[in-house]
Amino acid sequence: MSSSIQVIDRSARLMEAITTSDGVASLKILSAETGLHPSTAFRILGSLIEVGFVERNSSGQYFIGRKIAQLANSSRRATDLRDEALPVMERLRDEIGETINLTVREGDEVIYIERATPNRMMRVEQVIGSRAPLHVTAVGKLMLHELGSEFIQAYSQRTGLKSYTQNTLSTLDDLVANLHQSTVQGFAYDNEEAEIGVGCIGVLINNRKGVVIGGLSISAPIERRKNEWAALLKQAAKEISERM
Repeated sequence: MSSSIQVIDRSARLMEAITTSDGVASLKILSAETGLHPSTAFRILGSLIEVGFVERNSSGQYFIGRKIAQLANSSRRATDLRDEALPVMERLRDEIGETINLTVREGDEVIYIERATPNRMMRVEQVIGSRAPLHVTAVGKLMLHELGSEFIQAYSQRTGLKSYTQNTLSTLDDLVANLHQSTVQGFAYDNEEAEIGVGCIGVLINNRKGVVIGGLSISAPIERRKNEWAALLKQAAKEISERM
């Protein structure tokens, strides 16, 4: 077993031992439960504390950190969002006959977590689990604007606003102007910016507190895209928000 895999295995064993010890355990107990030497367990637990996966109380006992709970909550929220959005997505797909996408943000990208595809030969189909940079997707642009000017500036520097087609917004000034216009109208376009021949319309999905939790978009061959879909998309996003 390679050293990196061995560390992951030992880390998992230590966290499992914590959860089976009423959620809190001493170094002595964890060492005995996992078969790890106390110095090895202490070192790995220290690394887990640094990343927030494990915490240590004033008595020197270890317990599962808040970061694990945050990750679990994020996973549950994504599952809840898919469950609530899919019926709405399928109804919208049947109404317009094009692909409906559900996305969430992770760092500088959007991730496609669900889709509803029409039963037609010529269609745009995004693979669930695939990713795309924020600045080349309709939903991603709206998310960028929500994150504020400092994030946008830093994002521009990190990514270099890489071009994927000749239509990609690859300068900061062009991107900022597009983000402002998109936010004012309440929806954004992808005008063949990620892929030639594909056009999208996207809107944001908020929870009851107004916090952005995802995005909804329609993807279609550019010649079939219709501006009137924006109103239908906004209504669908509002319904999903209410269901959440």
